[in-house]
Amino acid sequence: MTKGTNLTDAAVFRAQGIGKSYPGVRANDDVSFSVEAGEIHALLGENGAGKSTLVKMIYGLVRPDDGEMTLNGQPHQPADPRAARAAGVAMVFQHFSLFDALTVAENIALGMENPPHRHALSARIAQVSQDFGLPLNPARRVVTLSAGERQRVEIIRCLLQNPRLLIMDEPTSVLTPQEAELLFATLRKLADGGTAILYISHKLDEIRAHCDRATILRHGRVVDSCDPRAHSARTLAAMMVGGEMRPIDRSGRRTGEVLLQVRALSQPAPTAEGTALKGVTLTLRAGEILGIGGVAGNGQDELLAALSGEVRSAPGTVLLEGADLSRLGPEGRRVAGLLAAPEDRLGHAAVPDFSLTDNTLLTAGARKGLVRKGLIDRPAARAYAADVIRAFDVRTPGPGTTAKALSGGNLQKFVIGREVMQTPRVLAVNQPTWGVDAGAAAAVRQSLLDLARSGAGVIVISQDLDELLELSDRFCALNEGRLSDPVTTEGLTLDRIGLMLGGAHGMEVAHP
Repeated sequence: MTKGTNLTDAAVFRAQGIGKSYPGVRANDDVSFSVEAGEIHALLGENGAGKSTLVKMIYGLVRPDDGEMTLNGQPHQPADPRAARAAGVAMVFQHFSLFDALTVAENIALGMENPPHRHALSARIAQVSQDFGLPLNPARRVVTLSAGERQRVEIIRCLLQNPRLLIMDEPTSVLTPQEAELLFATLRKLADGGTAILYISHKLDEIRAHCDRATILRHGRVVDSCDPRAHSARTLAAMMVGGEMRPIDRSGRRTGEVLLQVRALSQPAPTAEGTALKGVTLTLRAGEILGIGGVAGNGQDELLAALSGEVRSAPGTVLLEGADLSRLGPEGRRVAGLLAAPEDRLGHAAVPDFSLTDNTLLTAGARKGLVRKGLIDRPAARAYAADVIRAFDVRTPGPGTTAKALSGGNLQKFVIGREVMQTPRVLAVNQPTWGVDAGAAAAVRQSLLDLARSGAGVIVISQDLDELLELSDRFCALNEGRLSDPVTTEGLTLDRIGLMLGGAHGMEVAHP
């Protein structure tokens, strides 16, 4: 392990003394590091450590206040992303920058200075997606894509640019393990061809397996650099947070009476490319966490919409403590005690340009008494938002900050905290720790365990199998809109999970 700067003479990219300030926060402070040709270089740090600000400066979205950058030995001061792309920089964003109404090919064309003819571009997209093991139909509209499929669009758009420096911000957060392995094989080929890759991820095991060097940020400053392959995931996490992390506490939970029943729930696909729900049946008890796993695009979003009330279902299909909620919308279900947090935190769970206070009102207005007889109690709303910020350690100047100004992990903590602190009887969450650092992920998972310990029922829909095994008492697999019979997670193997994810429905899945 080495301390201080992380510079080399063979650098494709070099940052020296970079600094950036915003009102009330120093996002980057005297940051120096370099990325070599043929290197996969990890940029590690907690949510809010300054990683996103740093890469936005490299990509021309933000101008640094201090310091200098060079690319291929030349000054690198991009005025905008177009200039950065022209210089040879490509970036895959954590939050997707896609237009829902356009097709995959049209979105990719928007990121190219001189896109080829539509048919030629579509053929190129299809070929590249096949070569890289990330299947994608160029003619599909983005609004019909799952989060994992949208991530593929971002990745392929960058790969088509043949960049000298490729920045990847949480590219595997919504990919399956198989897709992630294929992506890393592609990245290694690119690195072998001389591309420099700057890689941001909170999945420390994948950093250890695939990255050559790591620069670690804490509170906007470089605090360490190392070969991640020489350290354990726990050691890397300690370097990020400045101390040892406490393990999550699963103790003190007991299951009780049945809270939620879903009976033979079937829904047509919401779009031509969506997934129909087919006879979904489940039971959830007080104090229980039910894990639901599946490959992206197998009905996760549709199931959460059916549970939350965004899509109403046939009478008698969704019951909470015996009361039929099937025909109620989201607000009616929230008042009854059935709450939900969707996968897309920026755009679905939160309005980007709204303050945290206003985003609190979106879901907690009735249940927390923040809106009475059509009138908003703004002091109460601000106080509740401040309570969530404090209780969930959301790194932000205050409740007046817009949602889009938060890092991904801090917004995720706010979204989960906003729901947990409403003391639901049942909470359903989709991808609760998508794109968050180890510390924030542990905090979110602990909050779900604590909620279950209080007697609530929790449904966790996730593509992170380790997360499901860590949290869940029982596990179900979702495949093509069908839900498998539940199995106890104690002693459950990844091989058995793989069989279930592959669609072993209607078969007895024995407990090992």
